[in-house]
Amino acid sequence: MEYIFTFKYQLTVADQDLQAVVERLGEAGCDDAVVGIGQPGRLALEFTRDGPTAAAAMRSALADVQRAVPSARLVEAAPDLVGLTDVAQIAGVSRQNMRKLMLAYPHSFPAPVHEGSTSLWHLADVLAWLDTKGGYALAAAAIEVATVAMQINVMKDQHRLNRDLGAALGTLPM
Repeated sequence: MEYIFTFKYQLTVADQDLQAVVERLGEAGCDDAVVGIGQPGRLALEFTRDGPTAAAAMRSALADVQRAVPSARLVEAAPDLVGLTDVAQIAGVSRQNMRKLMLAYPHSFPAPVHEGSTSLWHLADVLAWLDTKGGYALAAAAIEVATVAMQINVMKDQHRLNRDLGAALGTLPM
């Protein structure tokens, strides 16, 4: 099955030759990705990758990027954090319809992971909720990719928190 997902990376000073980075990515098997290099020090890769599952496709893409650019730090796997407009577009409804659903089902609609002038949700949570409501044409692959992207981001953040906590505890007098 074909899966579409994006990985965003922060590059080091050693990887400033973007043409060389792009060539290494192609050699490592990332020729199924559209490369975005607009923001200095950042790299975005939108993959269209075949695999038996979204997890397998995304895992192989992560490994290919790691092999090509070992110093690159994963910033985000997408699609994951989204606003109501993003969810509405994926679900094929209007933003107003999504807002009505959120307000009509305050006890079951997924809680945002960030509330503010722009609230953000894990796409996987909202798509799973919409799937239980029925009547929405949601591609199984979209739910699967969103779930794996969320898991990658949570694992990445957990690893960072464990590392930071370990460093902080290492400086405490015992």
